[in-house]
Amino acid sequence: MPEVKNKNTDQIITGKEVFVPFLEEEKIQSRITELGKQITKDYQGKTPVFIGVLNGAFLFLADLIKNIKIDCEIDFFKLSSYGDEKISSGKVTLLKELNCDVTGRDIVIVEDIVDSGLSIKFIEDLIMRHNPASMKVCSLLVKPDSLKYNVKIHYIGFNIPSKFVIGYGLDYAQKYRNLRSIYVLRE
Repeated sequence: MPEVKNKNTDQIITGKEVFVPFLEEEKIQSRITELGKQITKDYQGKTPVFIGVLNGAFLFLADLIKNIKIDCEIDFFKLSSYGDEKISSGKVTLLKELNCDVTGRDIVIVEDIVDSGLSIKFIEDLIMRHNPASMKVCSLLVKPDSLKYNVKIHYIGFNIPSKFVIGYGLDYAQKYRNLRSIYVLRE
């Protein structure tokens, strides 16, 4: 069944599930501007490589990079750990390798959401084999109560509860990434 947007309440209805507004577009953009300023300050005099994790982080990375006021490069990983489900499968599959050499480079991994930390742990292990100068993680959303792996997130947009969210790059069965705001599954 296609999505239905209820004009009176701004809900997203997907079959039997209802998603309600959680983070409005303006709040997201304001926080991204702040993150861009902090990252710019932290990397003055350097040329970091921003590595987005596809597909979810593409919108966040695009908006973040507009707020970075230093030279930088961009590349992407593509991973799979959810498939079409609302919870992680517990296994990460690398679907797209990097095109750049990260040896001796300052790396900023850009994620849409850190849930268990499994994907970040996978990426850290992969990147560290290539001896980068540094590696930090920037995530729009972090679910602190869901973390199962000891990973450090250096730049956090928002800490959120352990609830399923869609919009602004976040999907449900590959849909709803194009929503400008973030919606949470109503319980």
